[in-house]
Amino acid sequence: MRPIRVAVDATPLLGARTGIGQYVAHLLRELALDPNVQVRAAAFSLRRRSGLRDLPAGVSVVHRPLPARLLQQAWRRWDRPTAESVVGRVDIVHGTNFTLPPPRDAAGVVTVHDLAFVRYPDLVSAASLEYRELVPRALARAAVVLTPTRAVAAELVGTYSISPDRIKVTPMGVDDAWFSASAARPPGVPENYVLAVGTREPRKGLDVLLSAYRLLLADRIAVPPLVIAGGTGWGPVLDTAQLTDDQVITLGYVDRPQLRGLVAGASLLAFPSLYEGFGLPPLEAMAAGTPVVASDVPAVHEVVGSHARLVPPRDPAALADALQDVLAHPPSADQRAAARERAASFTWRRCREATIAAYLSALPQRPGHDSIR
Repeated sequence: MRPIRVAVDATPLLGARTGIGQYVAHLLRELALDPNVQVRAAAFSLRRRSGLRDLPAGVSVVHRPLPARLLQQAWRRWDRPTAESVVGRVDIVHGTNFTLPPPRDAAGVVTVHDLAFVRYPDLVSAASLEYRELVPRALARAAVVLTPTRAVAAELVGTYSISPDRIKVTPMGVDDAWFSASAARPPGVPENYVLAVGTREPRKGLDVLLSAYRLLLADRIAVPPLVIAGGTGWGPVLDTAQLTDDQVITLGYVDRPQLRGLVAGASLLAFPSLYEGFGLPPLEAMAAGTPVVASDVPAVHEVVGSHARLVPPRDPAALADALQDVLAHPPSADQRAAARERAASFTWRRCREATIAAYLSALPQRPGHDSIR
């Protein structure tokens, strides 16, 4: 039997490697390891293809310098241009980032990472709000829909009334390098610090974290400096009034090798996000042996289980209490080992196997089974 020919939307690789970029990069690497899959990485953007240079052997690149926004507008209204007119003849077209180029003869598969644009429209950018039109179109075209957690799968069923049988959960994984990460701090970061990792945007709850940090300082509690690592997204500038540069250190975007050392050296990772579809930073911190205090939102709870201290979102007082308690009473060696074991159960190989199984289930089907509200 000939290999399955799959066109994977690799456009998220053209920018900074955030969570979705990491997902696409690892998925392509894993798919290239399977001799039964023939992979094409397709980029739909005017941006340079430099982000596609480090793809694994065996992955062919199709880069058409087309304006992404105009394409999305066309795909929102019509089924043109078809995916095959850009990527060539394939069996599967995989839209990795909420949208799905309309297949002509191929089976469509789309990954929906979260439903923030529906559930919390005030927390997402104007560009993300366009998913309110693009995602229903993608769901109508797709034979199979992938989500990173059962929590997002349940939201899809409840929001769009699609059959649960069409949804496959393909959790993300943790690189092996996280399990052997050692502390390495960039210049200006002290020996002890609380770390937050994430794009600076309203959904990440960094304003709640700053409020919790102020509460600790107001109570004269000895607390390490707060280090924030992550690129600038959108929304109001973080309010650091009454906080000194020694108390809050903002690093900006940190590449993956440096980030591992930063996470491994932290006293704890704070993840106060108001909503998530998965929650990779807490899982990576657990792999590195770093304690985690995170918001108790469904997807994060599903991922970390009982191996992180979870608090209600949008509650600075509860977050401050949890930070103080974990700093004063760090997890034991056995607790850290159990957290590492939990993290080790999330592998990119498992993601690959679940994704290929989804491809196989999509092949005999055709898009548009269910009506989409």
